[in-house]
Amino acid sequence: MDITTFAALADPMRLKLVEALRTGELPVNDLVEHAQIQQSGVSRHLAILARAGFVSVRPQGQKRFYALRREPFQELDQWVARFRAHGEARLDRPDAAFEQRTRAGSARKNKTRARKGRT
Repeated sequence: MDITTFAALADPMRLKLVEALRTGELPVNDLVEHAQIQQSGVSRHLAILARAGFVSVRPQGQKRFYALRREPFQELDQWVARFRAHGEARLDRPDAAFEQRTRAGSARKNKTRARKGRT
């Protein structure tokens, strides 16, 4: 996972193309219609996505069909999962810290009551 992965997905038009390809393989003309920009622009964005490994191209005669590749999305998911696990672990800590403070506070109150009861 490197910065080019994120750079490839950072552009709103490329995200739009990725979203369109979620339904399956599409010819470039369908992507042009979906993106509502010129074919040269769509082809440029698809080339960036292909270099980053997100899409594959299958030529069939004069047409080019594009599809999403599963592997880079799995890598992204694994990368995000590491941060998710870290974040979830940190979210669990405040509960434990709160319980610890609550117990400590109760113990102090009990000691104070005990001392007051002795005097």
